[in-house]
Amino acid sequence: MVQNGFPQNVAIAGVYEHPSRFSPNKTEFQIMAESAKGALDDAGLTRNDVDGLFGASMSMGLMGIVDLAEYLDLYPDYLDGTNIGGSSFVAHVSHAAAAINAGLCNVALVLYGSTAASNSMAIGTGGSGGSKNPDVAFSTPYGMTTVGSYAMYAKLHMETFGTTSEQLAEIAVTMRKHAALNPLAKMRTPISIDDVLSSRMISRPLHLLDCCIISDGGGAIVVTSAERARDLRKTPVSILGSSEAVQHQGTGYNDLLTIAAKQSGEVAFGQAGVSREDIDLAMIYDSFTITVLATLENLGFCEPGEGGDFVSNAGIALGSKLPVNPDGGGMSSNHPGMRGIFLVIEAVKQLRNECEARQVSGAEIALAHGTGGTIGDKHSGATLILGIDR
Repeated sequence: MVQNGFPQNVAIAGVYEHPSRFSPNKTEFQIMAESAKGALDDAGLTRNDVDGLFGASMSMGLMGIVDLAEYLDLYPDYLDGTNIGGSSFVAHVSHAAAAINAGLCNVALVLYGSTAASNSMAIGTGGSGGSKNPDVAFSTPYGMTTVGSYAMYAKLHMETFGTTSEQLAEIAVTMRKHAALNPLAKMRTPISIDDVLSSRMISRPLHLLDCCIISDGGGAIVVTSAERARDLRKTPVSILGSSEAVQHQGTGYNDLLTIAAKQSGEVAFGQAGVSREDIDLAMIYDSFTITVLATLENLGFCEPGEGGDFVSNAGIALGSKLPVNPDGGGMSSNHPGMRGIFLVIEAVKQLRNECEARQVSGAEIALAHGTGGTIGDKHSGATLILGIDR
């Protein structure tokens, strides 16, 4: 089927989220291999069916995707090791769809694994100091940390629109409420707005509970043609629209509050032929509370500056018009460094009605949006719109 020029003949046939949140006895490739088996079992396929391999991680280098193929003993016809940060795996699904449509592969396996927690990786607090990239000398001359950059975006948003710390805290509280319904979530103890505001300041105005957690983890996604997916074990989830974008300061560009989601979202919605009102749930990268608010605005779910009101009073909780991250997100469920793959996995499970206590009733269309890098500076964005026929 083709809608608005976008071929909708590719589907997600299998997904798997690794249950690990702390696995000091495993490597990231081992987590990927276990996830691969889980997703293939979910689809009713075997490793012999895989002829396209997609993957990235926090440590995979230049030949990382080749090393992964060797570890898995796979000889795929198509390889993609694209790494654009946390949005990589949302983009991989889009790339897999393009490769399948082009006849370059038939069954694509998308993988991620990380041992960030067990390796004590300082995600978000590491800086860019000492980088040999010449652009860094202009954008982060003093070794700005990731959390510091997001804090500067949050401060600008507050000064421009009147957004409050209480409104940001609502996002963290909602993510924790959702996590309490997810047996795999790392952080399940309820928190209040006061808890967020009284947690220690990390980089003003972001408190500790405004920041994502750090965990181990991994996952896998199987993508194939819609025709083949119809004969497999689970109801296929169709890829309706997708897009990728980057945002950076370039040669003096200073619209710092516009992020890549604005560009990628417009294209993905246009391809899918659906409106914001048609979206039953959204999986939004939540590295920090401000990331969620900025993404919702730039995807067009509310106007710029209205994000604070949009998320207030349980505005993105289960039962609201737009539930966001029913799994608890990176703030409470898991964040192994690059979280994009879990956005897609949860969206697929929700559309297949497999999420029990956290299930969004009657979900038929879901959006997943990943962010990689630093909003307000340079970053990637990838938007994916998925649907299911009931």
